[in-house]
Amino acid sequence: QVQLVESGGGLVQAGGSLTVSCLASGRTYSVDAMAMAWFRQAPGKEREFVAAITRSGRSIRYADSVKGRFTISRDNAKNTVYLHMNTLKPEDTAVYYCAAGPIISSTLNTYPYWGQGTQVTVSS
Repeated sequence: QVQLVESGGGLVQAGGSLTVSCLASGRTYSVDAMAMAWFRQAPGKEREFVAAITRSGRSIRYADSVKGRFTISRDNAKNTVYLHMNTLKPEDTAVYYCAAGPIISSTLNTYPYWGQGTQVTVSS
């Protein structure tokens, strides 16, 4: 079993930056072997893919809407994955969810483990 806890959300002005974090816990071999991802869900919209990273960090994927503005990274020693968000826009406002799964993917149902989410609000 893997538990995921997000933190770092908040209110930021458009054009600003914010970093959200996800701490993974559980069986060490499980966490180390997992691909990690960030999804987000805005009010009234479906949950959508944001970014994902393999265990080694050598393979990374981004949604087109955040490419060039967001950076995903992970620190396996700390069992933590980060999402660094720059040049934030009001349309980035959403609850940001951390997910863990066996392979890197942009598809929700690839990831069996999910956190509770952290709210990111970007004001105009």
